[in-house]
Amino acid sequence: MCPKPAVDTTAEAVPRLTEVVARRLNEDPSVTPDVAHAVLRALGAIDSHDRASEFDDSGIFLRAIRVRGFRGIGPEVTLDLPPGPGLTLVVGRNGSGKSSFAEAAELALTGGNRRWEGRSASWREGWRNLHDGDTARIELELLTGGEDPELIIAKEWSPTAELTDARWSERRKGGATKEFDAGRWTSVLELYRPFLSYSELGTLVDGKPSDLFDALHQLLGLDELTLAQDRIRSRRLELERAARDSRQERIDLLATMETLADDRAVRMATLLRPAQPDLTAVGRDMLGTTDGADGPEGLRAIVRLALPTEAEVDAVATRLEACAATLARDSTADAEADWRVLQLLRRAREHAAASGDCACPVCGRGRLDEEWSRHADVSIARLSARVDALTNARDELRNAVRAARALPEHVPPELDFDPRNPPTVDTTAVRRAWTEWAALSGAEYSPELPDRLRWAHTRLVDELELVQQGTRKELDRLDEVWAPLVPRIAAWLDGAREVAMRSGELRTLKRAEDWLKSATAGLRDERMAPLETTARWVWRTLRQQSNVELGAIRLQGNAGTARRVLLDVTVDEVDGAALGVMSQGELHALGLSLFLPRATVEDSPFRFVMIDDPVQAMDPAKVDGLARVLAFVAWTRQVVVFTHDERLAEAVRRMQLDACVLEVQRRERSVIEVRTSSDPVRRYLDDARSLVRTPQLPPAIADELVATCCRSALEAASLARARRELLARGMNHREVERHIEGAQTTRAMVALATMGVGYNVDNLNKHLAREGRWLVGALRDVTAGAHVPIDRGMRELISNTERFIAWMGR
Repeated sequence: MCPKPAVDTTAEAVPRLTEVVARRLNEDPSVTPDVAHAVLRALGAIDSHDRASEFDDSGIFLRAIRVRGFRGIGPEVTLDLPPGPGLTLVVGRNGSGKSSFAEAAELALTGGNRRWEGRSASWREGWRNLHDGDTARIELELLTGGEDPELIIAKEWSPTAELTDARWSERRKGGATKEFDAGRWTSVLELYRPFLSYSELGTLVDGKPSDLFDALHQLLGLDELTLAQDRIRSRRLELERAARDSRQERIDLLATMETLADDRAVRMATLLRPAQPDLTAVGRDMLGTTDGADGPEGLRAIVRLALPTEAEVDAVATRLEACAATLARDSTADAEADWRVLQLLRRAREHAAASGDCACPVCGRGRLDEEWSRHADVSIARLSARVDALTNARDELRNAVRAARALPEHVPPELDFDPRNPPTVDTTAVRRAWTEWAALSGAEYSPELPDRLRWAHTRLVDELELVQQGTRKELDRLDEVWAPLVPRIAAWLDGAREVAMRSGELRTLKRAEDWLKSATAGLRDERMAPLETTARWVWRTLRQQSNVELGAIRLQGNAGTARRVLLDVTVDEVDGAALGVMSQGELHALGLSLFLPRATVEDSPFRFVMIDDPVQAMDPAKVDGLARVLAFVAWTRQVVVFTHDERLAEAVRRMQLDACVLEVQRRERSVIEVRTSSDPVRRYLDDARSLVRTPQLPPAIADELVATCCRSALEAASLARARRELLARGMNHREVERHIEGAQTTRAMVALATMGVGYNVDNLNKHLAREGRWLVGALRDVTAGAHVPIDRGMRELISNTERFIAWMGR
C-alpha cells in the first residue's frame, strides 16, 4: 500500500486575470489613465470566458478501450480499465499489441497520434491490421461527471477507407449516436493533454523551445494576457508601420520632386523636407492656392495672350494709306491757299464779333464794321465750300492714326520671365518684338506708318506663336510629371494626417505594452511556483542516485520575442546546462517531471493520464522512483502505463504499491489476449496447472511445458527475493543488477537469493539441507524438468515448486 503523497501533485486552479490586472494597474503609480485604459481595453476585447469552461464534461475516467483491425490488433478485443484513481500497468513483450491500445485511445480522442508525427508515410499507411480485413474500429468507454456519465467515442473505417476517412462519432449510453464534436474537445486536449508516448518524452525537453513555453504559459491561465499583449502589439505595429510607410513615402516623394523642373515641385519639396511637415501648408499648396506668376498658371497666362488679327491690323494700315492718298489728292496749292484764307477770315470774323467795329488788325487801314462782316460771311461760305474735301481728308487721317495707335498694347506682365529660371520659357525675343509693337502706340503719322504696323505685328505674331508653342510643350511636360504626383501627395497627406492623429495612441500603446510585459512576467513567476514545486518533487523522486539536481524552472520571453523554458540544473553542486549533462534516461525523467504537473492540474477535466513506455533508457534506480511517482499520482488520478519492461511491474510488487497489472499477449493472426496478472511467479504456476488440466496436449509435450513453467516460477521468485534483500541492505541498483545478470542458471539464481552475493553454487545443496532435506529434492526436480521420476508426476512438481517458493518468501 503506497502512502498518500506529502506533496500535492495537482496545481491549484488559476484565478481570472481581469481583476488581478486592474488591481495592479491601480496600485502602480507610474501608470497613467490612458495606459490603464489601453491595457483593460485589450483584455476586454478578448472573450475572457475561458475556452475550457465551454467544455461541460469533467472528471473523465477511462473504463475500456475496444479495438478491432488497428495496428497490431486483429479481431476485436477489449482492454478493461478500473475507472477511478489508481495505477494500472499494461505489460507485454514488444509486438504483443499493448501499444496499439494506447495509440488507439489517443487517435480516437484527439484525431491524431504524436508518435506518428514527423515519421515517414509508412507509419501512417501501416495502421490497418493485416489479419483482419473487416471494418477497423476503435471505441473508448469513458465515465464523466454529471447525470449522464457514460460516454462512448468511436472511430470506424470501411475496408477501403484511409486513416483520415474514419466515421467519428460519440454517444451517451442509451442515447443516439451523433458526429463527434471535435471543436468542443480541441482546446482542453491541447491544454491538458493526458497522453504521453515514449517518442514525446525527449521532445518535451529538447523539442522546439517555444512549444513547451506556450503550453506552460497557457496552462498557467496567462493566455488572456498573451492575447491582450498580442492585440496591443499588433495595433502598435500597425501604427508604426503606418508611420514608417508615411515617412518612406514622404522621402520618396521628396526625391522625385527634387528632380523636377517645376516650381510646384520645388515648393512642395520645401514643404516636405522637414521631418514633421506642415500638413495644412501641404494641403493648401497641393490645391494650387499659392501658385506664383512663374508657375504653370503663369505659363497658361502666356498661352492665353492674344494680339489683333492680321486682318484688323491690315484694315487700320489700309485706312491710313487711303486717308493719306485722299489728303494728297485734295491738297492742291490753291486749295491750300483757300484753306489758309478761310482760316484767317474765320479768326478775323471771330475777332470782330468779339471786339465790335474796329480797325483791321492786319493792315490797320480798313475797318471791321458791319458791312465788312456781311462781305466776310459771304467769302467764308464760298471758301468753305471750296476747302471742305481737304478738311474731311485731314480729319479722316487723324482718326486713322488714332486707330493705329490704339492697336498696340504695352508689354504684358505675363512675359516677365527670367530666362535663366529652369521651369520657364525664354520670352526675350517676344518681349523685344512686343516693345517695338507697343512703341507704335505713340507714333505720329508718316507714310511709313502702315508698313511699320504690318511689319511689327507680323514679327510679334511669329515670336508670340513660337513662345506659346514652347509654353504649351512645357505645360504638357510639367503636367505629365506633376499630374501623377497629385494623387500620391493626396494619399500621403491623408495617411500623414491619420498618423499625426494617432501619434498619441502609439505612445500610449508602447507604454501599455511595456507594462503588460512586466506584469505578465510577474504573474507568470507567481503562477509557475506550484507547478515548479511539483516538477521538482517528481524529479527528486525519479532521479534516484543521479548527481543532477533540478533547480528553478523559468519561462523566458514574451509574445513577439524568443520564448523558451529555462531549466536550472547543477551537477555535483556545479551549475550546468541541462541537455548537455543529462543522460537519455535523465532526460526522459525530466520529461515526465514536466508532463505530470501539466496533465494533473486541478482545472483539467481529465482524471486519467496514459503513458506509453516511460521505462526505456531508465536505469533500475529510476524505475523505482518512477513506480513511487506513478503510485503517488494515482491517489488522485487514473494512471495507465504501457510497458514491455518487467522492471516497473517488479518494482511495484517489491515495494508493495497498489496496482492493477494487465498482461497483453499476442497469438497467431493478431489475436490479442488480455488477462490480469498479479506477478510472474503466480502466472507461471497458474500456467503449469492449466497445462496439467489440458488433455489435448501429448504427455511428453505437456510435461516439458509444465517443468519449464515451474523452473521459470522459481527463477522469478529467486530474482525478486535477491533484489528485495540486496536493495534492503543498501546496495545500489546498478550493483544489484550486475549480480542478477551474473546468475545465469536456475541454481545460481537460487544461490544468490538464499546465500547472498558471496554464494558458491557448489555449496548450495549443503546450505539448503540445513533448512530441510526436501528443499534439495525440490530444487533437483525443478532443474531436472521433464526428467522428473514418473512416480512423483507433474502435479507433485508443481506443489513442491510452490512450497519452495513459499519458503523463500518467509
